[in-house]
Amino acid sequence: MTSYRSVLVIGGARSGKSRTALRLVEEACPQRIYIATAQAFDDEMRERIAQHRAERDGSWQTVDAPLELAEAIQAQAAPGRVVLVDCLTLWLSNIVLAERDPETESDRLIRSVREARAPLVLVSNEVGQGIVPSTPLGRAFRDEQGRLNQRMAEACDAVVFVAAGCPIVLKPSPPLNLKLA
Repeated sequence: MTSYRSVLVIGGARSGKSRTALRLVEEACPQRIYIATAQAFDDEMRERIAQHRAERDGSWQTVDAPLELAEAIQAQAAPGRVVLVDCLTLWLSNIVLAERDPETESDRLIRSVREARAPLVLVSNEVGQGIVPSTPLGRAFRDEQGRLNQRMAEACDAVVFVAAGCPIVLKPSPPLNLKLA
């Protein structure tokens, strides 16, 4: 069986991507670090965070990193551990709301993923398949998220797309050989 140092798990809202990522990590190693990027600004988000915590047993160590994700990965990705980051979309939203430069912050994040000293599983939302946002900010965020996802997919050894709870491996994939007439 082939093992991968970094895996991007991507999918739409409520697609099962976090559950798939948890399963990948739980099958990989008993030393599990969960890096959470969510911030609880309201009751609904507090409930979502509580649900995610309830899905993990006591073998998980949780680290909150709503903004300083690159540093959290560097600090937590040590030999003998597996790190799960959930999720890149909330992290990017936090970066935008904090008025930080998404490209600079994404560069730092990708560098930390490439330099990690332990296996990583990263979760992100595929936001480009839905309705076009009606506001300029919404469209700008969708575009930033799409760029981050592409760059992260390039940086990771494997990419898994989750739809309706079904994981589909996108990378590695067999070579695409097109013959044009």
